[in-house]
Amino acid sequence: MAEMNGIEWNLDAQAVGRIVLNQPEHHNALGLKNVPALVKAIDEVLAGQPRVIVIEARGPIFCAGGDIREFVNAGDQLDELVDEILNQLVPAYIKLVQAPCPIITVVGGPVGGAGLGLALCGDFVLASDTMKLRTGYAAIGLSPDVGASYFLARRVGALRAQQWLMLSDAIDSQRCLAAGAVDHVFPFAELNAAAQTLVERLCASAPASLAAMKRLSQEGPSLSLQAYLSFEQQLLKACARTADAREGTSAFVAKRQPMFTGR
Repeated sequence: MAEMNGIEWNLDAQAVGRIVLNQPEHHNALGLKNVPALVKAIDEVLAGQPRVIVIEARGPIFCAGGDIREFVNAGDQLDELVDEILNQLVPAYIKLVQAPCPIITVVGGPVGGAGLGLALCGDFVLASDTMKLRTGYAAIGLSPDVGASYFLARRVGALRAQQWLMLSDAIDSQRCLAAGAVDHVFPFAELNAAAQTLVERLCASAPASLAAMKRLSQEGPSLSLQAYLSFEQQLLKACARTADAREGTSAFVAKRQPMFTGR
């Protein structure tokens, strides 16, 4: 496991990439001190062509958002500080979200502000029963960043996201589940085991198949029906060229479990 400024990451033998926020004493807040490490972690995990990426945090709080201490110290140069942080972080987030593999975020506690972009960018968002979501921006006179409003609106709808952002109330895990902000809620002690079960299930799938489904979900809504069906056909044809497709169809006919190899 590599480590730099409270960010840990690795790619294991099963090609599972993990990115871990590990500054619980600072509520895993993001700022100038650790954002370069998070960018490096994302780049190196993606370079390993993972089958699945897991994003998690140590301690009782997943991520409190931006480092407010840095904001206060910036004084009249707060806008310049924000630019300096986001000019590094935004391109990394875009690369992360566009990764062809599934992303699982494991939200084991409260999350707010900039942490929302990291927590809700997952294709699967698993939360503990201790998780609370508080957007936080309205409380400090700022507006959302690093995709917090985008991913929130994508999950709960534009109007509800706007209300949550404007009111900045703490939303508990069950309300988050009911609204679609998270996909599953588990008792805190069971969260990591549930995440590992999902990791293993996804790793047993054909990567090209999952990548095509992710592209259709992300890119498809902006296309016309004709363009969408053409895109769908193009991706299916590419999947059909893989050894995994031949294995999957043969296994189905033989009524056995397929053994996908990623080829």
